Amino acid sequence: MKIVGDGKVITQMDIIMAKITVLESNITILKDDYISLTDMVRNIENGLVLIEKWLRNKNTIEFIGIWEEMYNADFNSPEFEGIKNEAGYNRFSLSVKMWINKTNAHGLIAKAGRYGGTYAHKDIAFEFASWISPKFKLFLIKEFQRLKEDEQKQLGWDIKRNLTKINYRIHTDAIKENLIPKQLQASQISFVYASEADILNVALFSMTAKQWQEANKDKKGNIRDYADVNQLVCLANLESLNAHFISENISQPQRIEKLNQVAIKQMNILLSDKSMKKLEK
Repeated sequence: MKIVGDGKVITQMDIIMAKITVLESNITILKDDYISLTDMVRNIENGLVLIEKWLRNKNTIEFIGIWEEMYNADFNSPEFEGIKNEAGYNRFSLSVKMWINKTNAHGLIAKAGRYGGTYAHKDIAFEFASWISPKFKLFLIKEFQRLKEDEQKQLGWDIKRNLTKINYRIHTDAIKENLIPKQLQASQISFVYASEADILNVALFSMTAKQWQEANKDKKGNIRDYADVNQLVCLANLESLNAHFISENISQPQRIEKLNQVAIKQMNILLSDKSMKKLEK
């Protein structure tokens, strides 16, 4: 973290946002569209002197002062008027840090360290570019606009990607709700099933093979042919567990109730297991 000028905090979030190339000059842009004036004059002999000379100009002071009054509620207008009145005299001197400290200006930033130098809000930076050359200003505006267009495209992709993730989650949750077995009703538990296969079907799918066929007359095969990998794993576990229950002489109603509870628990675990999701692909 750094403190500059009027005490404005420069954090890691302010570090380089982008770079653009304007007539062979690589120009740094920070967030909130602050453009490096230092980079703009780096390839010009005595370029830093040009920034100081530009800032001492009465027209420049008037321009950036009006900008501050429009966009900076904390701007010290009386101090600005005093500086403007002094401009033009031989004794007049003004640096970026002096301007910031005296007027609490936000349009200019004097930054030290990495990516250090003088930065200006794009409105002011474009005005400064006129001092370099009209050609430089026009190319700076062109490259800056291209950067903004690229950012908008990227933002659009980010929004689409996030929406896709959300839709995938909604879709996954909807599938999960359909796959997790429902708790059996008392009538289903007490019903005498013709086969052990149907006991497992009801415990996992909440219906017998015949009920599934009646509900899916347009499909070939049986209910287990349409089971996903998680259901097949769970079904294999239920078969082993059911065999154990039979050997323990547990009644059919008790077995189907227990198997249904196990199926619900296992399907919840399997559907949240990342390794099982890989097997589905």
